[in-house]
Amino acid sequence: MPRENVMKWLRSQFMPHIWCPGCGHGIIMHAMLRALTSLGRDPDKTVISSGIGCSSRLPGYIDTCTLHTAHGRSLAFATGVKMVNPELTVIDVMGDGDCSAIGGNHFIHACRRNIGICAIVMNNSIYGMTGGQASPTTPVGAIASTAPYGAVDPPFDICRLATGAGATLVARATIAQPQLCESLIKKGIQHDGFSVIEIMTHCHTQYGRKNKLGRPLDNFNYFKERSVMKAKADSMPPEELEGKYVIGELFHKADGEEYTKKYARVIEKAGR
Repeated sequence: MPRENVMKWLRSQFMPHIWCPGCGHGIIMHAMLRALTSLGRDPDKTVISSGIGCSSRLPGYIDTCTLHTAHGRSLAFATGVKMVNPELTVIDVMGDGDCSAIGGNHFIHACRRNIGICAIVMNNSIYGMTGGQASPTTPVGAIASTAPYGAVDPPFDICRLATGAGATLVARATIAQPQLCESLIKKGIQHDGFSVIEIMTHCHTQYGRKNKLGRPLDNFNYFKERSVMKAKADSMPPEELEGKYVIGELFHKADGEEYTKKYARVIEKAGR
């Protein structure tokens, strides 16, 4: 893909970005821009919403219609946009805390409505921007500023949560598979319903240095070594999957009706 095709989506006046050197969020942003470019989406008809946190800085660097909203509330804003104009391409980017802690209620209800939004969850297992506190996805035993002796709370599996709440497309990749990230984001954007694309990334500044993964490359290799494609994982016993990341398309329900289409019938009925 020609470099200039992706560069047209960037607000270069806001570069250099504020992410730490080696942060995986840049890989995710590039994958998303390649997906939008290859799909031929119009920047003037694309909306990207975010909340608060390192991941939520992403829309500020993209030259399209963007919303930097309140912590945990980005899906509420994105839902309003999609309801007013269902023809828009609406993407919501969230961190793991933004999505599954303060924003958890908005997340499960967006899933159950099956509204046509592509939710990209950038999961680095920590609150990176605000001091390295444990998040709902911090692994048991991992060190965080609020868990100096190791986290004890069992972590959320965001993909299982999304599937159980009613999302009709659920997938996962890690920053060690940038082409898979692009492919899954494309599927999420094209999906006629609520899609959740979880991308495992890292915060080597807050999480990594406390958990012996201090260099960006250490984290990249960590994800690469522990990733298992779903087709292979389906034939593996549970004990062999312990500590692994199952990646690929995890759930797809093709016959779920998208929410704005259902709501349009309510409006039609009310106008009779």
